[in-house]
Amino acid sequence: MTDWARPSVLRLILAAVILHLALIQPNHPAAMTWQALWLFPLELPVIMLALIALSGKWAMLLRVLLTACLTLVTVLKTADFGMFTALARGFNPVADLVLIDAGVRLLAGSIGMVPALLTALAAVLAVCAIGWLIWWATGVLAKVTLPRRGAAAAGAGAALFAVLAIAEIGMALGRWSLPVAPPGAAFTARVGYERVQLVRQTITDLRAFRIAARQDPFAERTGLLDRLTDESANAANRDVLVVFVESYGRTSLETPFYAGTHRATLLAAEARLRDAGYAMASGLLVAPTRGGQSWLSHATFANGLWINDQTRYGAMLASGRETLFHIAARSGFRTAAVMPQITLDWPESEVMGFDTVLAAADLGYRGAPFNWVTMPDQFTFTALDRLVRTREEGPVFAQLALGSSHAPWTPVPDLVPWDEVGDGRIFNDMAAAGDPPEMVWRDRDRVREQYRKAIDYALRSVFDYAALHADAPPLMIILGDHQAADFVALEDRPDVPIHIIGPPDLVAQLKGWGWQEGLIPDPDVAPMAMDRMRDLLIETFTTPAALPPEVLPVSPREAVE
Repeated sequence: MTDWARPSVLRLILAAVILHLALIQPNHPAAMTWQALWLFPLELPVIMLALIALSGKWAMLLRVLLTACLTLVTVLKTADFGMFTALARGFNPVADLVLIDAGVRLLAGSIGMVPALLTALAAVLAVCAIGWLIWWATGVLAKVTLPRRGAAAAGAGAALFAVLAIAEIGMALGRWSLPVAPPGAAFTARVGYERVQLVRQTITDLRAFRIAARQDPFAERTGLLDRLTDESANAANRDVLVVFVESYGRTSLETPFYAGTHRATLLAAEARLRDAGYAMASGLLVAPTRGGQSWLSHATFANGLWINDQTRYGAMLASGRETLFHIAARSGFRTAAVMPQITLDWPESEVMGFDTVLAAADLGYRGAPFNWVTMPDQFTFTALDRLVRTREEGPVFAQLALGSSHAPWTPVPDLVPWDEVGDGRIFNDMAAAGDPPEMVWRDRDRVREQYRKAIDYALRSVFDYAALHADAPPLMIILGDHQAADFVALEDRPDVPIHIIGPPDLVAQLKGWGWQEGLIPDPDVAPMAMDRMRDLLIETFTTPAALPPEVLPVSPREAVE
């Protein structure tokens, strides 16, 4: 035994600890417990014994591969952790790389550009440090040399533990039922395997998605949505507004912390709008995202396709699929997108069917921003009236994506008299009020309180605007884009409320949908997938004779169920 090369015991222990920590690193907030430290990762003996068994260039090659793979999986697990925290799903390497830039910009809006860049730099340095630590640890183990028989025994041991790890992965994925290893014993290898499978599945899904995107019975069809424009139905020049309320989810209706405030606001608005002559119907939709990525919900609603990641979003843009707004434009509407949170170039809007696109810089706001939020919702509505809803130019079919209830939810504006909104400088004192985001976000209870206030402001803005136009009421489709992040929403379902308010003759068309009259949906109503809305609206507001032959006049209730 004296001919062995032996690194110090302390170095060997430290190397083993580094690899152990890399292997047991959780990828989900629920797994962040002290008990995780006592897991025995089957990959650890495989790595250690393989490094001891090999020598020379083979050991060096193994070190390079291990360092690259373990560093990559560490980054993937960290990305998973962040995505589960923010969006309630794991990280997709194919679809989610583009979110890095959006994340940095959101961070900059919350804590400032310099701290955000320093955070990004720290993340890069952390990855480099992790890679170096793994390289060092594998180097320590590779320096242990054994006699030929000892090396052979180490190799056999590595193979045995590798077989056990593979068996555990198969058991965890439901391929085998024999309990050959403790649950989670090959967690890191399983994460790597699942990511490879996810990439393959994503590519397969994209092929199917592109085919589905080309199969649209409403493409180039004329005469659709005629029930919204037919003068005999008293609907001539009736504007249609699709209003997305940022982060408005089912939690506002059912979680006690929020429901007490938001249901009272909905009930008060319901009574006021009914007195003003509006009719109302409400239901629930299943959104394709949670915690963020609002544009996925916008695209799902408008395209009638389930678009739950950035890869599908890109495929949709390239597919030539007609949106609800293409069809509305062909039916005699002027189409518009009012997007106060768009501050950069938005070239993809050119294929979405909008005649007019108004981003933040186009809306004429001269007031101070509310941190990440560019302008209050009330100003967005006044800009809609000033720039889009000019009655002499014909009916409008517009999408608004409101921003006041976007994180970081501080400060929260309040309503001012509509005739005093002006260029928005009336909001300057509100924009400077309250604690900054970096202070609020130290306390999750304060974050939730600010979220409650922001959603309440957004709802009051929407329904106050509707009441303002009761003399010539538009048809308004008001829905949440997604549920807030789980730790804010205190609710893990992806459901969002939807309210349709407007003239009684138009809202009456929805009676077969099974929705609740008023602004508070029945909690027992079956949530409808958001991708059903495009086709359902077209089928509901089009006379049967104008529908394509392949589109049967299905009862809306049947479509919902």
